[in-house]
Amino acid sequence: MTNETRPLSPDQLLGDLFIDVQTSRIFSDSKTFVDCVPLVAPEQLLALYESEKSKPDFDLKAFVMATFRVPEPTGGDGFVSDIAAGPVAHIHRLWDRLTRPADEAVPYDSRVPLPKPYVVPGGRFREIFYWDSYFTMLGLMDSGRHDLMRDMIDNFAHLIDMFGYIPNGNRTYFLSRSQPPYFALMVGLLAEVDGPDALTNYLPQLQCEYDFWMNDAGDATKSISRRTVRLDTVSGVVLNRYWDDTPTPRPESYREEINLSGKLNLAGPMAAELYVHIRAACESGWDFSSRWLGNEATMATIRAADIVPVDLNCLLYALEDTLRQAYEHAGQSDKAVQFDHLATARKQAILTIFWDQETGFFHDYDLVNGKRIAGLTLAGAFPLFVNLATDAQAAAVHERLNTDFLQAGGWVTTLQKTGQQWDWPNGWAPLQWIVYKGLINYSFTETADTGRDNWLSLNDRVFRATGKMMEKYNVVDAALSTGGGEYPNQDGFGWTNGVYLRFDKYVNK
Repeated sequence: MTNETRPLSPDQLLGDLFIDVQTSRIFSDSKTFVDCVPLVAPEQLLALYESEKSKPDFDLKAFVMATFRVPEPTGGDGFVSDIAAGPVAHIHRLWDRLTRPADEAVPYDSRVPLPKPYVVPGGRFREIFYWDSYFTMLGLMDSGRHDLMRDMIDNFAHLIDMFGYIPNGNRTYFLSRSQPPYFALMVGLLAEVDGPDALTNYLPQLQCEYDFWMNDAGDATKSISRRTVRLDTVSGVVLNRYWDDTPTPRPESYREEINLSGKLNLAGPMAAELYVHIRAACESGWDFSSRWLGNEATMATIRAADIVPVDLNCLLYALEDTLRQAYEHAGQSDKAVQFDHLATARKQAILTIFWDQETGFFHDYDLVNGKRIAGLTLAGAFPLFVNLATDAQAAAVHERLNTDFLQAGGWVTTLQKTGQQWDWPNGWAPLQWIVYKGLINYSFTETADTGRDNWLSLNDRVFRATGKMMEKYNVVDAALSTGGGEYPNQDGFGWTNGVYLRFDKYVNK
C-alpha cells in the first residue's frame, strides 16, 4: 500500500475543522479529538461547519459533541482494584479489561480494524501499540493466555499484509511510521509454545517487515535513504535509522507541535525538518529523550533522523537471525545462508560503529558529525540482549550498568536530567526486561536479580499506594512521581503488567 492509498487520517479528512478544534483546547489532550468518530461523512460535516461557524452564537465544543462520538474518559469503565489481592492477581484480572474484541469497521473512524482480539496498553492508549505488545506478551505467556498471544501476532501479520509493515498502532494517524521491530521476537515467543513451525507460519510477514526496513538497501548510490544508512567505516553493510515520511505535525499532538515551531520561529522547510525529527523519535518509542537532542537538551535541538541507533540495529540483527532460522526450518538453505551472512555482517558493524573502548559502552552514532554520541543510555544494553557483544564488552557494560544506571527502583533510562520522560529519573518496564535478559545472557546473575527485585519492589509500593500499575516509574526516588512527557502518567498498563509477571515468575520459580 502506497502513501496515496493509505486510509486518510483525521487531519486529512477534516481540514480546517481539525485545525480549529486542535488549536482551541476543547480537549486537554490532543489525542482525544483524533480518536473521535464523525457521525456523518466528513464532506457533509465540513459543509455544516462552514455554514454554522460564522453565526454569533456558534459554540465549537457543542458542535463537536453533537457531530462526533467522543471516547470515554480514561478510567471510565468503573474498574476497582483489589489492593489486598496483590499485583499478580490484579494483573490477571486486568487482562480482560485491557482486551478489546475484534474490531468492526466503522466509517471515518481513525481506528484501523483488526480481525482478532488484542490488548491495549491502557489509559489514553485505546489501540494496539507495536513494541508495547511484545512486553505485554511476556505476561500473557506466563498467564497461560496463549490464544490471545496468537491473536495479537495474527493481527500484526494482518497489518503487515495490509500495509507492508506494522504501524506504530492501529490508527490512521500512525500509518506514516512503524516502531522498534519486535515482530520476530514475538514469533520467537510463540515458537516456545507452538514449536519451530511458528517461524515458518509467519515467514512471509517476517520477510516483508525486513523488506520495509531495508527498502532502499539495493541502491548503493545512496548513503542515506529513508530508513537505510551506509557508512564508509563499515563498507558494504547497510545499517538503519528511524524515519517518517510526513513532514507535518503529528495529528495526535498537533497543538503542541504547532506551538513549538512557532516558539522557535520556524516555518517552511525548517519547520518540516523539525516535524520529521519528532516523528522519527516517535518511531523509536523513546518519545522523547536526551538521546535525540543536541547539546542544549531541548526539543529545539531534536535530531532523531540524524542518528543511527544501536537498539534498532540490534533488533534488526535479531530479525535477520530469525529469518535465517525460519528459512532453515523451511528447507530453503540458500536463503538461510543469505541471512546468516547478513546477520554476521551487521553484528560486526554493530561492534565497530557503536562500541566505545574508552567508555566501555555502546553508543548511538551521529550521522552529521560522523562520530559516536557521548551520552550513555540503556539502549547500550541491547547488544547484550541479542547476545552479540563479546564477553569483554559485556563485562564492561555490566560495570557501567551496575555503577551508573542501577537505582533503588531499577535501572534508570539515561543519566541526563532534562525533563523528558525517557530520561532520568524515570524507568520503564521494557528496558528493565532488556537489561535483565542481557545481563542473564552473560551470567551477570547477581546484578540482574538486584535490578529485577528493585523494580518489583517499586511496582509493589506504588500498587499498594494507588491500586495501579503505571506506564513508567521514578526509579531514583520512589517518594516522587515521574516527570516529563506530553501527557500525565498512565495507568493500566500493558507492558508493566507483562514484565512484572515475567519477573515474578523468575522470583517464584
